[in-house]
Amino acid sequence: MSRFRFRRAVHEGPGKTGSYGVDEHAAPGYLATASRLHSFNRYEIKYFIDERDVPALREALATQMDTDPHSPTGGYPVTSLYYDTQSLRFYWEKIEGLKFRRKLRMRLYGAPSECTADTPVQVEIKQRVNRVTQKRRIALPYGDACRWLHDGEGLDWTPQQRAFSEEVTMLVGDLDLRPIVTTGYLREAFIGRGADVGLRVTIDHKVHGRDRDLAFASGGENRFIIPPHLAIVELKANERVPYWATDLTARLNMSVIRVSKYCQSVEVFGMAPRSILGPPELIAHGGESAVVPDGLLEDSVPVS
Repeated sequence: MSRFRFRRAVHEGPGKTGSYGVDEHAAPGYLATASRLHSFNRYEIKYFIDERDVPALREALATQMDTDPHSPTGGYPVTSLYYDTQSLRFYWEKIEGLKFRRKLRMRLYGAPSECTADTPVQVEIKQRVNRVTQKRRIALPYGDACRWLHDGEGLDWTPQQRAFSEEVTMLVGDLDLRPIVTTGYLREAFIGRGADVGLRVTIDHKVHGRDRDLAFASGGENRFIIPPHLAIVELKANERVPYWATDLTARLNMSVIRVSKYCQSVEVFGMAPRSILGPPELIAHGGESAVVPDGLLEDSVPVS
């Protein structure tokens, strides 16, 4: 797939230029939540959980945390488009466990089928420094993001955004970054209260991706990159994870895992060999189809 063909597929029309940010009156609630997490450092711990055990986890979390007010019952769609070099530099940095590594992605909150040139998206650098995860991002219309990242057009940045936009532009140009794969899922979110105000727990269902037709609204075929009977749970804390949370994961027999949705997508689509260090849970059960049924990904997960 050439970069030129991708540009033509993704660029759906001119977006709005100007001072970029999120119009919270026009955006869905969960997008407004994302915009407030503009720049932060966090510790992140990931687990697998069988979907049959999610109701017990949800019930236990409700005793200690609040449901994110912008997270609808059962979750909301999140789709990310990842960029990398032709030799998959960012992928291999993750596999090799570099202490400092980063990746560039464009993220959509909301139904992919409803994405237009005017839909707000997040352009984000996510980097890992030792055990700390750092994220920096800005919001802008999808059409403008495509013109910037895929066509190399300059945009009108505010002084506060200029340093980040120049870093992204340099990464794309110097490393010749190009779109590689998408990942997506339905996310439920919980936020800490009281002494745990910095804690956030997410449950990601139906984790999927694709390696072609990469425009968000293309309607291209998705495949599960994590067996659909599993969800990914992430505990995210500014400083520490409370004891009750680690005790809860132990009671539910949830083991810490090292899994990257981006790396999973790369491996599932044969761009790199599957890691021999991958969790054994990633072996699909008999009868689980790799192809995601139409319409499944834009509906909330039924709450048991």
